[in-house]
Amino acid sequence: MPDRLLIFLAQHARLVPEGLLRGLFLAAADLCWLFRIGGVRQLERNLAHVMPEADRRSMRRTSRQGMRSYFVYFVEALTVGARTKEQLLARIHGGGSAYPDPAKSDIGLRSLPIGMGHQGNWDYAGFWACSTVGQVTTVAERLRDQGMLNTFADIRRRLGMNILLTGEPDITGRLTTLLRKPGQVVPLLADRDLSRRGVFVKAFDSWIRVAAGPAVIALDARLPLYTVNMHRERLTGERRRQAKAPYGYVCQVDGPIAIEPYLDMPREQAIKDLTQAWVDQWAQGIREHPEDWHMLQPIFLEDLDLSRMHDLPDFILAQASENKGGDGHEGTRTKA
Repeated sequence: MPDRLLIFLAQHARLVPEGLLRGLFLAAADLCWLFRIGGVRQLERNLAHVMPEADRRSMRRTSRQGMRSYFVYFVEALTVGARTKEQLLARIHGGGSAYPDPAKSDIGLRSLPIGMGHQGNWDYAGFWACSTVGQVTTVAERLRDQGMLNTFADIRRRLGMNILLTGEPDITGRLTTLLRKPGQVVPLLADRDLSRRGVFVKAFDSWIRVAAGPAVIALDARLPLYTVNMHRERLTGERRRQAKAPYGYVCQVDGPIAIEPYLDMPREQAIKDLTQAWVDQWAQGIREHPEDWHMLQPIFLEDLDLSRMHDLPDFILAQASENKGGDGHEGTRTKA
């Protein structure tokens, strides 16, 4: 029933006032936060790595902001089809070390492989990039609910994005070919990948397994790699009037990370080291705005069930064993 309702709302976005839906979803977010359900406990475990000095009160305040940010994203994703171009462009703008005044930069001319995380509103970011930077092509996770998948893939296509689905043949090769053309933008949500293709990297005070995709396409296309962080900002004045919303987003583009130092490395090492480089940039953005990181699933090594994971490197098994006081994760290693 909830999935059917979400699909209906997304397909009939103009029938439901955005403000009313926002109020309902914020109330639901507060209920989840108050009773610590719907991923709140895991969110707080994740935030504890980002905010190691935070006391309980600060942690609870940040997790509440995080849940409200997450639920508002769903409102915006459901109703984006009812927004005008002017409203959307008023709700988001670019920033960061790699996004100066576009009139003085070639960022819109070169193609951009990008690593990013589950922050802010990536639908808005994709629309903004299509409108101001270049043609966006990205990969969406293939959902078990075909109706949900088709609905949200179609919404993103109407926003101007090219959407590939996980499981399609040779996605990496297709993205690399695209990047060899000018004016292409390929952002990949990559801050969690527990498959055997994921790469373990250091993040905050622990280890996480992230997608290799951003590093792979950057290396194969011989292009510098960029990082995107997103956070919300309160809107005022004319911009708020145009947006018809109290909040908007900053799409912070950082980089470029030059790939030349990695080209002479063995392939696996190059992917790992380049991945670590963009994760270091991304982690700084998370530290600055932890309330906009929508990570309600286990991501840090301490929370992962290693017995269900494949091809674990020896150093991760050793670290896990050390974390457990030496009581043995050796038996958790499985074969592909």
